[in-house]
Amino acid sequence: MCEVVIAEHAGFCFGVRRAIDKAYAEEGRDRIYTYGSLIHNDEVMRDLAGRGIRQVDELKTFSSLAPGTVIIRSHGISEAEERFLGQCGHKLIDTTCPYVKKIHKIVRRASSAGKQVIIVGDRRHPEIRGICGWCRHTPFVVETPEEAAELPVGNGQKAVVVAQTTFNLLKYRKLVEIIRKREYDIDVLDTICQATEERQAATRSLARAADAMIVVGDRKSSNTRKLYEISVKECKDTFFVQTASDLEIEKLVGKKLVGITAGASAPKNIIEEVLYECQKCLLNKC
Repeated sequence: MCEVVIAEHAGFCFGVRRAIDKAYAEEGRDRIYTYGSLIHNDEVMRDLAGRGIRQVDELKTFSSLAPGTVIIRSHGISEAEERFLGQCGHKLIDTTCPYVKKIHKIVRRASSAGKQVIIVGDRRHPEIRGICGWCRHTPFVVETPEEAAELPVGNGQKAVVVAQTTFNLLKYRKLVEIIRKREYDIDVLDTICQATEERQAATRSLARAADAMIVVGDRKSSNTRKLYEISVKECKDTFFVQTASDLEIEKLVGKKLVGITAGASAPKNIIEEVLYECQKCLLNKC
């Protein structure tokens, strides 16, 4: 008999839920825009588009649009981008995750005090680009042990280390150990949000017990990709799906315990659809 179990912590986190609720509250108004993808989930963004909420990816485009309401994405934006949008005459609704907003304040304060800011995370991710934009001078961004080891020697220079909110906690700790060897006088701040820590721990625990794992979420989602990385280390038969239609049920046949986890931007209805399809199909095949 097969059993399908959802991880204890899966799906929308507080910050994403807050962003989505604020966006839906604007439905029906004229000229509603999001600057970039509000969250990293194509299904959700398609739903918002169907409700008249338009995604605009290029900042300069806002200068040619009639004044409206711009919803700032949950990942946050830079100080300069925020100022530009206001100067274009748009009303701003800031849905930046409070955990990310906290990092903005930390790096602005630290860099204003002359400290070197070191950010651990993916430099291509919008959250990191936004954080960099609140620094008063150029920060260092590191993601790998090699990058951490290549940081210039600090010679006692004061520095502050922060992490992308969705970064792998264990990996962050290992990188901090390397950074400490670069001889900075550093303050290390654990800015990985609690929901991320809980989701990663729950995924790791379930993957260790499961015969197969399904990770639900958008491939553009950083935190979902990290869940996949964590899961596949514990359970080699780990599969990444965006919706139930991506399931390859035949690969799950014969597995006694199938675990399901989901990224912070995965809606509850999609998680439930994946669960339903797994239970329905496996019930007759196991």
